[in-house]
Amino acid sequence: MKKMMNLLYQDNVYVITHSDGAVRDAIPGLIECGMDVLNPVQWRCDGMEREGLKKDFGEQIIFYGGVDNQTTLPFGSVEEVEQEVMDNINLLGKGGGYILAPCHNLQSISPVENIIAMYETAYNEGWV
Repeated sequence: MKKMMNLLYQDNVYVITHSDGAVRDAIPGLIECGMDVLNPVQWRCDGMEREGLKKDFGEQIIFYGGVDNQTTLPFGSVEEVEQEVMDNINLLGKGGGYILAPCHNLQSISPVENIIAMYETAYNEGWV
């Protein structure tokens, strides 16, 4: 991975690493290899609590994702989506280094109202 990341840096690009689930133990090694952005942030997984990730790695990488596409977006209320967006902005976005997005792709079962709520909340908070 380090060789691949170094190749990318020759063209002055950022390295986004996609790694699902409870990957906290792998984050230091990924940073050492040259990762700039971690996608996704599946904060419901063990060890992936947003506060701890930001505290331990927030000065070194950018977090991408964090809006739960397995629980909140498909099954939560509009208010729960809005709250999760605000929590992500306040926890992961504090001081920068956060790209607000779903953890992964938008599930076809997610109500349109919830998807709109995610983006409108971010927009209304100045994050879009």
